[in-house]
Amino acid sequence: MTTYVINLAPIIHLTDEQFYKLCMANKDLNLELTATGQLIILPGSGGEKGIQEANLNASVGNWNHQTQLGIVFSSSTIFRLPNGAKRSPDVAWIKLERWEALTDEEREKFPPLTPDFIIELRSKSDRLKTLQEKMQEYIDNGLRLGWLINPQDKQTEIYRLGKPVEIVQLPALLSGEDVLHGFELQL
Repeated sequence: MTTYVINLAPIIHLTDEQFYKLCMANKDLNLELTATGQLIILPGSGGEKGIQEANLNASVGNWNHQTQLGIVFSSSTIFRLPNGAKRSPDVAWIKLERWEALTDEEREKFPPLTPDFIIELRSKSDRLKTLQEKMQEYIDNGLRLGWLINPQDKQTEIYRLGKPVEIVQLPALLSGEDVLHGFELQL
């Protein structure tokens, strides 16, 4: 399972609408677009990562179902970040007021905002440096809290807006802090 990166910048600059149409015409592909015009073709998840990702999404979803504080998104959702990148985290959560402030068209296509909370789950084929750069990009675009779960190194990197990255060894109890009030996840 390999990630492919195609540098489109010297040839073409895809508009938001063109990227959306490209994704709709290639629904079997997992695509992202960097702020610098690199088209990223991501491999599908293997069975083990798919199970872990589904469990993470269910945990956040169950908490959100009880609190009704926001909206939870799966890894198939692409967000248009303020820097122009189009990214899809493994798990994302947005505060309800921010979601409701979007137009119907913005909700239907790729939402033009950075989630409040995300989880990226490293698979065996993922390069750690690439995921760390992606997490930093989310922070640079307003992410409030993010977890990079790294089972291979038995650790989680916690990203917070305006603070240095914290590395926690697994097993650990992670907290949603002031972003996901009352949410905890045992890893």
